[in-house]
Amino acid sequence: MSVAVVGINHRTVPLRDLEPLIVPIGLVPKALADLSSRPFLDEVVVLSTCMRTEVYALVNRFHGAMADIREFFATWSGKPPEEFSGNLYSYFDEAAIGHLFRVSAGLDSVSVGEGEVLGQVRQAWELARNEGSCGPALSAAFRHALQVGKRARSETEISRGTTSLSYAAVEMATEALGHLEGKQAVVVGLGEVGEMAARAFSGVPGMLPVVVVNRNQARADNVAAAVGGRAAGWEDLVGALSDADVVACSTSGHAHLLEAATVREALAGRPQRPLLLVDMAVPRDIDPAVVELPGVVLLNMDDIGRFVAARAAERRAEIPAVELIVAQEVDRFNSSLAARSVAPLVTALHDRAEALRQAEVERFARRASDLSPEQLDAVEALTRRVVAKVLHEPTINLKDAAGTARGDVLAEAFRDLFGVGP
Repeated sequence: MSVAVVGINHRTVPLRDLEPLIVPIGLVPKALADLSSRPFLDEVVVLSTCMRTEVYALVNRFHGAMADIREFFATWSGKPPEEFSGNLYSYFDEAAIGHLFRVSAGLDSVSVGEGEVLGQVRQAWELARNEGSCGPALSAAFRHALQVGKRARSETEISRGTTSLSYAAVEMATEALGHLEGKQAVVVGLGEVGEMAARAFSGVPGMLPVVVVNRNQARADNVAAAVGGRAAGWEDLVGALSDADVVACSTSGHAHLLEAATVREALAGRPQRPLLLVDMAVPRDIDPAVVELPGVVLLNMDDIGRFVAARAAERRAEIPAVELIVAQEVDRFNSSLAARSVAPLVTALHDRAEALRQAEVERFARRASDLSPEQLDAVEALTRRVVAKVLHEPTINLKDAAGTARGDVLAEAFRDLFGVGP
């Protein structure tokens, strides 16, 4: 069995080519069901964000598994494999674990060190567990990846400054509009990124209370209460746009949420003043044709990515330290994995020794009927200590050598000499 990851992200394709391969969070269970039904994939986790889609899998056959995942991408996107397969990347075993750890640490993000990806890794793992597609192998990897992400952020300054796409959007709005004092922000869509955007805008001194709009009114009410803003009904979207100075959109749909006609209608009901639209979704929420409307400025994820990259020098200086942490944690994960691989053999050896010890103590007790309970307890304790001391060094040697060629030889010798183990 091998762990593999196959994916595509903002580094390998332009945004427009990435969009069809994005798996919205609400459709991840469907994607997991599709992948889990394929013959060469035994465990599956799908990590899909606005800038990447990755399939992590425990595979039982290399070439068959790669074909399974490529076919999934083709089915999902509706595109023939030859259109995108050249842009897919794939890693296996130690390299796959290293890639997952780098993603969790923020080294593979548009904004180096950004914090949202850690929550996205956790959410991907939880969804897979809830759907029954993630077993012990991938759970161990994702659990460790979360630890790596936390360690990277606590021991280095990889998250210093603007690492959040949401806070980058606030800084870009400040630059585009000159200032945000007295300005009205409207956030449309309240997934993780949308809620972060609402919190970011609500924290700007002097701004009007942020307005949140979501199809789920209860969700809108809860977020509005949490950020000190107000919720508008979905049917009031045009009115909210009419009052806005900056609008941030982040939903998980495949169709444009804001068509040019909708924005034109909103502009008709407002005085002449600039309207900044920030599209934080992939696939895009806002029709690119809105840029033809007077007074409208549109920023998308490509713009945000460039903005963040220009301010990343300090965080990039921390990359070597984080890479060292990742390398250390990959080694630690591999060591723990190797130890787990010999654990059944060690357990079987100790169980067999304990069974023999108990049988001999019982036989001795039947013959030595004149011994007091205290004397029998002493015999029990003595035999336990002898067995523990005899097994201690072989057990330590086997665990220390696990995962190496020498470890394989020792494990086989244990099986032959003691007649134990799987």
